[in-house]
Amino acid sequence: MSDCIIVGGGIIGMLTARELQAEGADVLLLEKGLLGGESSWAGGGILSPLYPWRYGDAVNALAKYSQQVYSSIAEQLFAESGIDPEYIQSGLMVLDQDENDLANTWAGQWDMQLDVLLSASDINPYEPELNSVVNRALWLPNIAQMRNPRLVKALAGSLEQRNINCVEHCEIQQLIEVNGVIQGVKTADDVYKADRVIVAGGAWSANIIGSHTRQPEIAPVKGQMILFKARQGLLRTMVLSGGRYLIPRRDGRILAGSTLEHTGFEKQTTDDALHSLKQSAIELVPALAEFPIEHHWAGLRPGTQQGIPYICQHPEIKGLYINSGHYRNGVILGAASAKLMSDLLTGKQPELDLTPYQFEQQH
Repeated sequence: MSDCIIVGGGIIGMLTARELQAEGADVLLLEKGLLGGESSWAGGGILSPLYPWRYGDAVNALAKYSQQVYSSIAEQLFAESGIDPEYIQSGLMVLDQDENDLANTWAGQWDMQLDVLLSASDINPYEPELNSVVNRALWLPNIAQMRNPRLVKALAGSLEQRNINCVEHCEIQQLIEVNGVIQGVKTADDVYKADRVIVAGGAWSANIIGSHTRQPEIAPVKGQMILFKARQGLLRTMVLSGGRYLIPRRDGRILAGSTLEHTGFEKQTTDDALHSLKQSAIELVPALAEFPIEHHWAGLRPGTQQGIPYICQHPEIKGLYINSGHYRNGVILGAASAKLMSDLLTGKQPELDLTPYQFEQQH
């Protein structure tokens, strides 16, 4: 019998497992597919919410904490797994110009460097390949990124190195609870017992909890992305404009994303999305027209109304916890969410106020 079972082996589940084990807990992690195989693998890895000034304090507080610790976490993961998650402080350039006052207020509140670039000649030293019509930008030089496929492999390697028990291809059929107290989980082949269970199942979290009790208001939101096989140095910074973004990887590849589609649990890619993403990318960086698209994929984000995740105990089942609903920000909110969940289970003073992440706040 484990001290704690984590249901869901994405970034949130794996980070939470590391935190709990560091506090001395015997953790069992169960994943219905492959570790990191759903939206954790598919994301862009920008270590900031997109347009963070559009989010409330609950999201920004998590982001700020994670930004302070991710460089160290990336080093630990590399050392433990031998896989570099490619933490790069490439900076973020925001081309939208209709929220500058809001952005400046946010930067002052959260102590984030934000520079206003007022001409193409100001922009060119940072990003010479941007479309020449771009003559205004917000520049956030301290925003970093990690490369999601490498991050999830590094996390999986870290769990193995730490001897944390992980079972892949292990889908939960139901939670086991008696008189409102969690007892464990049931799969097709086995019963796993624990008096604490954390649901970190991303878009599937409500389904895991089941309809017999109150479910979190988490729904899948599909996002499609494409990857250009470009040359190194073509793009130096992350660029955000009109809800679309470009992310340069260390090897020269450039990720372009992403769509927002409410299609349930369907995650097929579409030609329309591919053409739209390609057009948006080339409008930002015309030189991308010369390079092939190497990959096109989709993932399902765990959407919530305000993008605020659940990090709490279930209100009706003692011992059942939820760490899910991070929407588009699973990576950047992940480190803080894992730390808060660990604090909650171990009875430590939490790093942040847990009130905004309670079940009742989301309903």
